[in-house]
Amino acid sequence: MVDLETTDIKSMYYNELEEYIHNIGLPAFRTKQLFSWMHEKYVGNVDEMTNLPKDMREKIKESGFTVLEEETRQVSKKDGTVKFLFKLSDGQMIETVFMKYSYGNSICISSQAGCRMGCRFCASTIGGLVRNLSASEMLEQVYAAMRITGERISNIVIMGTGEPLDNYDNVLRFIRLITDEKGYNLSMRNITMSTCGLVPQILKLADEKLAITLAISLHAPNDEKRRKLMPIAEKYSISEILEACKRYFEITGRRISFEYSLVKGQNDSREDALELSRLLKGLNSHVNLIPVNSIEERDYEKGDNNSIQNFKLVLEKNSINVTIRRSVGSDIDAACGQLRRKYSIKV
Repeated sequence: MVDLETTDIKSMYYNELEEYIHNIGLPAFRTKQLFSWMHEKYVGNVDEMTNLPKDMREKIKESGFTVLEEETRQVSKKDGTVKFLFKLSDGQMIETVFMKYSYGNSICISSQAGCRMGCRFCASTIGGLVRNLSASEMLEQVYAAMRITGERISNIVIMGTGEPLDNYDNVLRFIRLITDEKGYNLSMRNITMSTCGLVPQILKLADEKLAITLAISLHAPNDEKRRKLMPIAEKYSISEILEACKRYFEITGRRISFEYSLVKGQNDSREDALELSRLLKGLNSHVNLIPVNSIEERDYEKGDNNSIQNFKLVLEKNSINVTIRRSVGSDIDAACGQLRRKYSIKV
């Protein structure tokens, strides 16, 4: 249960909103109306809630109603991918990416302003962590994108700026709110959460018994190489992460996805592919190969198409489920954190 005095109403569960409505002296039926305006109709302005009395709308404004301000956007001429830069109420910037696929529209949302994980190939971590996002700020990335594009979102990946499991409570609240049958009612199976491998939080998440997909940012076939790319590898070994993944699968029955960014000359050799195959053998999992995006501040490069295809072929020959992530938005600042980083330097 949250403190109703300090929590914005868009972050409240339905039962918490009921209590809030009762505390401000309004009839119970207003709860359903307000929850619907926020999570079914995802309005961006309290005054659009036309079936609520004016005095109630004023109280909502006083309590705080989270709405994101669009600072800028980039639109891919190749595939229509839209990268939004949203401004938060305190002036912090976050990125959100809207992507169109044949199976529906997907959105990649941020869970933190900045990140403290320090992955060497990622622009999001440059400058470190500023703060966690609230559940409402994560919801608003989805709702604002739909208001702007006029399109409904069918898949959500929590894979933008930040480490979701480093903001555990707010991310969990976001998931429960976006899947609430009284609101947006998205299937949990249509949500993917990415983590660099915070073992205690993975085990805690398993006990929640959610039907979401867990994606592990692995990026190396052994601890030595992983430590060069990801500082978190100093704290949790690959074997510890895999044990947590097995536990997650045992409890949830959900196949684990492993994200593997291919960095030229670092982790993309045939030997790396063979070692990765041995590592994941027998585990109910899927490998998502990601040709790394080049970043000005980093000297990592993407390999050529032949090396990427050869890496995939080795995994397939060793019975590992594998795909290469389709590259979208390649003509804009596609890498996570790039637009936010460039904008912060510019201003």
